[in-house]
Amino acid sequence: ALCRTERRGMRRCGRRGRGARGGDKKLRVQTKLQEFKKHSFMIILVLNCGSSSIKYQVIDMQGQTGTLLAKGLVERIGLKEGDLTHKPVGKEKFELHRPIPDHTTGISLVLDALTDPSHGVIRSLDEVKAVGHRVAHGGEYFPESVVVTDEVKEKIRSLFAIAPLHNPANLEGVLSIERVLPGVEQVCVFDTSFHQTIPALNYMYALPYEYYEKYRVRKYGFHGTSHKYVARAGAELAGLDPAKSKIVTCHIGNGASATAVLDGRSFDTSMGFSPVDGLMMGTRCGEVDPSAVTYIGEKEGMDYDRLNAMMNKRSGVEGVSGVSSDMRDIDRAYEEGNPRAVLARDMYFSRIRQYIGRYAAEMGGLDLVVFTGGVGENSPEMREQVCAGLEFMGLRFDAEANHGVRGRDKILSAPDSRVRVAVVCTDEELMIAADTYRLVSRK
Repeated sequence: ALCRTERRGMRRCGRRGRGARGGDKKLRVQTKLQEFKKHSFMIILVLNCGSSSIKYQVIDMQGQTGTLLAKGLVERIGLKEGDLTHKPVGKEKFELHRPIPDHTTGISLVLDALTDPSHGVIRSLDEVKAVGHRVAHGGEYFPESVVVTDEVKEKIRSLFAIAPLHNPANLEGVLSIERVLPGVEQVCVFDTSFHQTIPALNYMYALPYEYYEKYRVRKYGFHGTSHKYVARAGAELAGLDPAKSKIVTCHIGNGASATAVLDGRSFDTSMGFSPVDGLMMGTRCGEVDPSAVTYIGEKEGMDYDRLNAMMNKRSGVEGVSGVSSDMRDIDRAYEEGNPRAVLARDMYFSRIRQYIGRYAAEMGGLDLVVFTGGVGENSPEMREQVCAGLEFMGLRFDAEANHGVRGRDKILSAPDSRVRVAVVCTDEELMIAADTYRLVSRK
């Protein structure tokens, strides 16, 4: 027999107990939800659409890590005979040859290949939860990746004049997905975004300021997704904190650029208003006195289109050597003693070294040099020749460690080198998929 006061106390304790048990249940649910989010996956299609091609990968993302399911290439879009090469992981390669009149048809063929019973990697298109697009130019609009909206599409379209070779094709990829996969979330990842942290003293040209105000003429930089990825991966490989490091990343391929990465942010980069500036490339001239170009135009009677084609498609390694834009061909001609191939390769290597020294001066020091890209990852000769002569900076290159290294991550500097050197295989598609996963999951 309890008195009324005791019974009221028991009821109050019971209510407190039930509240505590309810709180425990809520905490358990939240914990399970967090665990689900941690281990949940999302199949993402990554597209890189060119004017007549589509590169693609299908990645099963889990947080910031992913598993490649398939990759491939659609070529010769708009020509009489198109090609699809589909490479599913763990299965035989599949090829298709037929007319591919436009990007929508090309993407439809990709989706058919992905779901095919024999060479597909998913059961149905319902498994594709998002599509990530590589977009060349984001201007000053996009300092980071974004979910596609009507406003985003209009801003990409407004940049056609600045990036006429890339942005129209990139946008066509977005529009094609809207036709063949309506309702699926899309994300745009811009080559220029990483470089939006460059300060004005490095991105402005010494031209009348009115042209920046009127037309936004400035340095934008490209290959940003690759530079961002390899700076972080290289720092981790070298045991450095990327947020407290001075790094020069060298993306060297048929297109090439170098970037000064100061404390994890792009501080300067070699490509400028367009990808033609900076380093000598396969067919692009890189930095050149503008008066030399106008002089040639006057002497040859060349209009803007012909001058532009000359600088982008007939210059660089191919223009100097007269052999090829492919460094493998240049290497063979170099070994044979072709004097123009020797000159072209020496120029190519020297310009990379110059930019490393320039950016070390800009950042007030250097902790790490990272090589990536088709040539950067696969040419031990280039890496050794570029690093030769940089001993004054405290860089001691390990030629033995470098020997034969192709297509894998490795430290290439001696243990006592103050400046570390690394080769890192870039993975722009993984970066695109990771940004897509992050933005779509958040939404």
